[in-house]
Amino acid sequence: MTELECLPYGVGNTDEGVCLLVRMGPHRILLDCGLEQIDALTAEAEPPADLVLCTHAHGDHARGLLALHRAFPHLPVYASEVTAQLLPLNWLDEPDVPDFCHALPWRSPVEFADGLSAELIPAGHLPGAAALLLTYATSERTYTVFYTGDFLLSNSRLAEGLPLEEMRGLKPDVLIAEGSYGTARFPHRRQQENQLAERIHQAIAASQSVLFPVPTLGLGQELLILLRSHHHFTGRAIDIWVDERIAAGCDAYLELLHHFPSSVQNFARHQSLFWDERIRPHVRRLPLDPGLRQIALSGPTPAIVLTHYDTELSQYVHASLLPWLLLVPQQPGREGAIDALTEQRIQASKSLRSLLKSGRLTLDTYLLGEHCDGIGTTQLIHNLRPQHVVLVHGPSNYLADLASLEELQNRYHLHTPLAGMRVDLPVGETFLQPAAPETQYEGELTEYEDGALVTLPPVLLTDPRWQSFADTGIVEVRWQGDSLVLRGVSQRELLNRGDEPDILPGTECCGNCIHYRGQRCWSQASSLFGFKVTPEGYCPAFSPVPPDPDAEPMDFSTNPIEREPDE
Repeated sequence: MTELECLPYGVGNTDEGVCLLVRMGPHRILLDCGLEQIDALTAEAEPPADLVLCTHAHGDHARGLLALHRAFPHLPVYASEVTAQLLPLNWLDEPDVPDFCHALPWRSPVEFADGLSAELIPAGHLPGAAALLLTYATSERTYTVFYTGDFLLSNSRLAEGLPLEEMRGLKPDVLIAEGSYGTARFPHRRQQENQLAERIHQAIAASQSVLFPVPTLGLGQELLILLRSHHHFTGRAIDIWVDERIAAGCDAYLELLHHFPSSVQNFARHQSLFWDERIRPHVRRLPLDPGLRQIALSGPTPAIVLTHYDTELSQYVHASLLPWLLLVPQQPGREGAIDALTEQRIQASKSLRSLLKSGRLTLDTYLLGEHCDGIGTTQLIHNLRPQHVVLVHGPSNYLADLASLEELQNRYHLHTPLAGMRVDLPVGETFLQPAAPETQYEGELTEYEDGALVTLPPVLLTDPRWQSFADTGIVEVRWQGDSLVLRGVSQRELLNRGDEPDILPGTECCGNCIHYRGQRCWSQASSLFGFKVTPEGYCPAFSPVPPDPDAEPMDFSTNPIEREPDE
């Protein structure tokens, strides 16, 4: 039996949360508990672990802790002091939440049992977020496991990044790392902030109010600090309204100011971090009373609203006569694409869909990275130089992308487990590395006098990323040396190329499709439904315009979902 193994109860591939049971010799350590249902942890009468370590207070890492504590009151739970005080915000609707989490110091190993210790290292991402260095010492050797939790190498507005220099050459036996953004590359954090500030500035200049659905902790508070400190907004007569759940997170932050970076503390000495009636823009709490809320939002000037993402968003649009811009985080690795959870919420709200179609509400995405991109993730791995790398937290195809990188395949034992898949982590033993995921595909090229036909294998066409790669039905092919390079032409790129091209009658394309109205696809059978599409594009839901001259004319009056297309 190996001394190290990992059993994931949840790996965060979608929205199931992260929960990992690590065994080090005789000791069982539960890393995070982001499960909504903890039945797998309570299946036995005895606790599933000897102790629990929580990396940070976000729900996908912590929401199951209260139920776990109630099931096993004597199971100890540990986290940083900031995380311990922020955890109750996960259960604002629960009465009498006990103070069950014990605070641990930073950068100071704490021994929990004979030979077993853990050290907390700031991880960025969120105030109080910690990476964990677990150590198990025996008479023969010492075993180490490094768990990143959610981490960010760059400094954000309210948290300093993971100190990579201090970790260099650590050489843990096992690194459990998040791969939320896969191999995607993003601009520097400050550049992301400036791009977002410019988008908000444009909306305000166009007399649009701006609506941000955000979680209780993290992104909302980051946005408030950005809005209060960026040159586009300082001194401007803009009202920023914050709903009660986000305000609760703000108040909790204010109680913990002495734990924040010195730059944040210096800012707070000159003006309030969040609530301030003296300095513009004004940040105010949204009234709980619907009538007062409507009065607050019905003014003649645009406002900015931060609300919890579970809230019915249409209520804010109905409270104002001005048009609204709904800004949501983009899906990792796909510029302009909203994440699946936001998509589900929009589709579940009939009122919201109606507002989007009417044009009173416009949908757009923004990038404000809370996790490392592919460059940051591989940089961390190479600096730590572990023997095993276990990749969790992210879409399964993004984790597969990371695991298929040749620079990682050649140096480390890589694992991308599913929930319930036990991973043995033998140290110092030689074993065959699992085959890398297929990254090269064979196709056929047939030449004709007036063109060429490229045939691709089904395994490539069934990959979920193909839909975004070829969403217009147009692929650009060019020579690059001796290689033939295929590139999907995005909807945005085609729409920006100028005037619509002349389309011959009878051509199977969007311009001759009965579902093409107002530059958008209206076929519910198409994956492009609601998107802007190019006239020369094509999808399998194509249906030709009837040749009958007496056919009912197409309706150009409808203004469907205002949404930036995927790229």
